[in-house]
Amino acid sequence: MNIATIKWVDIANGVGCRVSIFVSGCRHHCPGCFNEEAWDFNFGEAYTPQLEQQILQGLAPSYIHGLSLLGGEPFEVENQRELVNLLKKAKELYPQKNIWCYSGFTYEELTGERPSRARCDVTVEMLSYIDVLVEGRFVEELKDISLRFRGSSNQRILDLPQSLAAKTPIWWKEQ
Repeated sequence: MNIATIKWVDIANGVGCRVSIFVSGCRHHCPGCFNEEAWDFNFGEAYTPQLEQQILQGLAPSYIHGLSLLGGEPFEVENQRELVNLLKKAKELYPQKNIWCYSGFTYEELTGERPSRARCDVTVEMLSYIDVLVEGRFVEELKDISLRFRGSSNQRILDLPQSLAAKTPIWWKEQ
């Protein structure tokens, strides 16, 4: 897995100050994507144990509210296998911090309600670590810059633990 970029103090991709990781690799190729260079799985720097340690240390300060995953596409199978371990460690070290994930895949595709190339042996575990899922492909015709935390009106912001428990998408409500 490669990392396109890391924003160590980000206020745009979730509530509060966050560490935001933009993974490389995306097969959606949404027209109008803001991060087209990250479609390439080889773009950016290699994800290494040293980089993982830097990310985990970056989450330590009290002013950091959590971790956000973006892309590229975090739920490309190649990325899930690395990210699931990072998410597990982040939850163990910082249980009070939340994890947001942005994905072009829908809740239904990620949970297996609809067939999807995103599903693999670690998908269920990865979903279990995520608190807020911003989901759905970016649709340029539905772009709306007034929307908070999403780019187009078809995308949903879901409370993932509640959604998984209820087995239906439940919109996130800001605390």
